[in-house]
Amino acid sequence: MGRARRFQWPLLLLWAAAAGPGTGQEVQTENVTVAEGGVAEITCRLHQYDGSIVVIQNPARQTLFFNGTRALKDERFQLEEFSPRRVRIRLSDARLEDEGGYFCQLYTEDTHHQIATLTVLVAPENPVVEVREQAVEGGEVELSCRVPRSRPIAALRWYRDRKELKGVSSSREDGKVWHVTSTVRFRVDRKDDGGIIICEAQNQALPSGHSKQTQYVLDVQYSPTARIHASQAVVREGDTLVLTCAVTGNPRPNQIRWNRGNESLPERAEAVGETLTLPGLVSADNGTYTCEASNKHGHARALYVLVVYDPGAVVEAQTSVPYAIVGGILALLVFLIICVLVGMVWCSVRQKGSYLTHEASGLDEQGEAREAFLNGSDGHKRKEEFFI
Repeated sequence: MGRARRFQWPLLLLWAAAAGPGTGQEVQTENVTVAEGGVAEITCRLHQYDGSIVVIQNPARQTLFFNGTRALKDERFQLEEFSPRRVRIRLSDARLEDEGGYFCQLYTEDTHHQIATLTVLVAPENPVVEVREQAVEGGEVELSCRVPRSRPIAALRWYRDRKELKGVSSSREDGKVWHVTSTVRFRVDRKDDGGIIICEAQNQALPSGHSKQTQYVLDVQYSPTARIHASQAVVREGDTLVLTCAVTGNPRPNQIRWNRGNESLPERAEAVGETLTLPGLVSADNGTYTCEASNKHGHARALYVLVVYDPGAVVEAQTSVPYAIVGGILALLVFLIICVLVGMVWCSVRQKGSYLTHEASGLDEQGEAREAFLNGSDGHKRKEEFFI
């Protein structure tokens, strides 16, 4: 009995040391990812906490909170929860400099600590689209799209008329962020002037399905065109005629010139920009009138032949449907009718030929039957064969 007591006290002391205040206490953390300017929550989970000291430190090893008491005067960090089970702090307006490992330390006989890594993502800014040189009809245009800040690297895509264009991207690291550029080249025509080209940027810092877009309006320069429109189709002596020169072009021609063949314009004529007004028409005003416009890419000219009729003259008005179209429709109808008639004749001839062939076959069978009847018994079977 005494021998057993000699070993009992050392065993009790060993158990007490193992079951001291810090026995079984643990701290756990989780890594956190947040977008720049967003809100992050850093949590330290405590297991079997017995009231020991808990310290939260930032990546620079500055103490943020000491047992629930603020130690660093940075109002962006707020203590949301301090309980025997967890310590939770809230960081608002997250910045790149906030990134790193946050230490959760539990001071017991044996110090326990874990690190929660904070990662700050940077959403791409609105892309900046620029043109390398002025686009001209028939040539190629090169556009560049750049995003100066993003993390991770932003993916840039080009779209034209809802179809993706293939671009060439490049990137370079600038501190903790990336500078991304994409270029695209394609051929343009005058119809592309005013078209919309979209550059889209996207990375994981943006919500799912969201992107940053910039629209670029194509500016394609081309040579001018001109066309004259008259205020009325038939003009008579005494009428007032207004001619309008409809001009297109980029850059738009800023000057339009009116002429009348090799002659000067009538003294009564008033030429103001795109409009030429001819009041009180007389037969002497007849002639070919022209309007001319030009820009640095070319020259355009339109003609209008003026014929002034007597007040009592009968003039056929122009129909709205051209004679060529009417003639084409009539020719098509005649062709269809001829095709139908030819088909009917062909079917009739084919049917009549088939009838004559069957009739001739019937006559041959009757002749063979008559011959068998005259030949006697040998033909009896044949007679039966033909008359059954």
